[in-house]
Amino acid sequence: QLSTLRKKLVHLDLKGAPPRVEYLHKLIDLFSKLGVDGLLVEYEDMFPYEGELKLLQATTQHAYSREELLSIQEFAKSKGMEVIPLVQTFGHMEFVLKHRPMWNLREVPYCVGTLNPHKDEGVRLVMEMLRQVVKLHPGLNTLHIGADEVYVLGEGEESKKWLASPGRTVEQLFLSHVTKVAKAIKKAWPHMTIVMWDDMMRDMSQDVLKASGLVGLIQPMLWEYTPNLDVDKTVSLLEKYCSAGMSDLWVASSFKGSTSVYTCVPCTQRHVDNHLQWLKVAASLSSAINLQGIAITGWQRSVLEGFVFSIFASKLTGFSFHVSFSTSSGDSLFPGRRLAESIVELNSLLNSDDIRLFENDMFVRGWFSPYHRRRKMVTPLITMQIHSQASAFLTTVQQKVEAVREEMVRFYPDSTAQEWIEEHVSPVVSPLQRITEDIRACVKEMVP
Repeated sequence: QLSTLRKKLVHLDLKGAPPRVEYLHKLIDLFSKLGVDGLLVEYEDMFPYEGELKLLQATTQHAYSREELLSIQEFAKSKGMEVIPLVQTFGHMEFVLKHRPMWNLREVPYCVGTLNPHKDEGVRLVMEMLRQVVKLHPGLNTLHIGADEVYVLGEGEESKKWLASPGRTVEQLFLSHVTKVAKAIKKAWPHMTIVMWDDMMRDMSQDVLKASGLVGLIQPMLWEYTPNLDVDKTVSLLEKYCSAGMSDLWVASSFKGSTSVYTCVPCTQRHVDNHLQWLKVAASLSSAINLQGIAITGWQRSVLEGFVFSIFASKLTGFSFHVSFSTSSGDSLFPGRRLAESIVELNSLLNSDDIRLFENDMFVRGWFSPYHRRRKMVTPLITMQIHSQASAFLTTVQQKVEAVREEMVRFYPDSTAQEWIEEHVSPVVSPLQRITEDIRACVKEMVP
């Protein structure tokens, strides 16, 4: 159990498939029942930026309104949960740097995610983003500034010139920018606790970290999402940060995502195993380390949010480990129960050999191969049987797709449902659709 941790946060990644506000309220209610203390919210383009930053707002679906964000915070507060915004300030700034007016702020032209650390305009941009976010979070005490996976840092022309001076390193380049941002935050909001991802500092020595100027400014959050997390190595890394003067530390696990980007139904056991390893880490730490809490991250575009979280949360909070879609009385554990069930059913059908391997069926390969199709050399009786089978599969899939769509639009925008179908369903059914179309075209030329 993680009862020794001061805070248990759930990460809401809103940069893909952002839920409707009503569904977020229901999830917050579920999280509070499972012992969650707060939300780590990564808004990206779903935040209602104003003024010169209005172009950052999402266009495929409307960004949340100011009133909606305040309602989320108020509801979370009513459940005893705080809201901590996560705003990327160095790497993973794709939602900012993809816009043409911001192109000149990239470290290199071909990397949309990394900010050029040498331009004062970049720091001003970051601080304006933070100013707007902080303003819309009354009473905010903690801010996460991201800073993970700062790809190709040091490869820009200005960085190459900077690094050409003796003794300068990419590590120092990273630290100088993060320190500049952290100091600017402390100047604007002296009371603010600043959290940042740790991965860019993992290979740095204690001496480098001590000399960085970050000690006393930030609290590192060490993330690791693998099911076979190395406990000894992770404890050693936390102790290194502590010895460098950063004794206030966070850790981060994963309850969904962090595997393949196209996962339809997450492997819950993988995420449970990740948390069991983190339990071992928490039990192995020295008293010198002040472990602030854990952020249980959920990387978006995997829609079974409440279900996946409830499965392993039961283990972490000390409840019974067995969790199903409903309780013994039949009551739903979370509002997305029917959507989850529909997706599992559809996913099972789409991954069946009958559909995935239809083109390798004996009759298809023997009587309607690409060679036959191109030359329209077919046997109508057999090809119509193939057509009948393919059509039956397509009808069954379409029925389940409509069931998924009907449920999904209750919780997500229509555009999200359409995207999900195009990503997960269309690639699987397209071969069947082509076969039925080709058969009709061939038979039309052969049957009077």
